[in-house]
Amino acid sequence: MPRLPHQPHLVHTLRAPSPTDPWRVLLSGCMAGWGCGIDGSSYGMDQALGDLFTLQTLQALPFCPEQHGMGTPRTMPDLHGGDGFDVLAGRAHVLDEHGADLTGPMLAGARAMLAFARRHQVDLAILTDMSAACGSQVVSDGCRYDQPRGFRRGVGVATAVLLEAGIPVVSWRDFRTLGRLRARLDPGFVPDPQARDHHESDWYREQWGAEG
Repeated sequence: MPRLPHQPHLVHTLRAPSPTDPWRVLLSGCMAGWGCGIDGSSYGMDQALGDLFTLQTLQALPFCPEQHGMGTPRTMPDLHGGDGFDVLAGRAHVLDEHGADLTGPMLAGARAMLAFARRHQVDLAILTDMSAACGSQVVSDGCRYDQPRGFRRGVGVATAVLLEAGIPVVSWRDFRTLGRLRARLDPGFVPDPQARDHHESDWYREQWGAEG
C-alpha cells in the first residue's frame, strides 16, 4: 500500500496564522508562475489556486526541484518501477523519454527543496500532482508519452523527501482540504461543502476504488 499524504486532521493541527506571522507555504514553482516546466512554461499552473496567495495570512515560498536538479528546458522525467519512496529506497528510477537516467539530478533537486523548506521553516507544502517530483496522490507509471498512459497511486521524489522529514503535503487538487485551509486563513470564507480531495474524485475512484 503506497504512503499517501491524506491528512484529515492537518487543518486543525496547524498554528493560527496572522498578517504578522503568516503560514509559510512551500509551493511548486510552476504554481507561482515560474517558467520552470520542461518547455520553459508554467503549464498554466499559475491559475491553479486562484487568489489564495493574495491573503496577508499566507506567505508563498516557491521552489522547483526539477529545475534545480536538471535545469530548464529539459527532457521529461518520469518514475519507473515505483514511486518517490521507492526511488529513495533504491527500488525505482527516474528516466526521461529517451531512457536517460535522471535519478541523481531528481534526488539532488528534492533534497535542495527540503533544505529550502527547512531554511524558511515552512508550515506545509502545496504541490503539483502527477509530477515525478511533486506528485502527492498520483504519478505516471513509466513514460507518460507511452499510450495508453499508465498511472500509479503514489508520490513524487520531492514529496517523499518532504514527507519523510515530517512536512505536510497537500495536492492542488485537494479542493476540500484547500477550502478548509482557506477558512483558517480567512475567517469570512465559507468552504464548498461539496468539494472533494483528489483521492475522493470520480476519476481516482474509477482507477483504484474508494479506499484511497
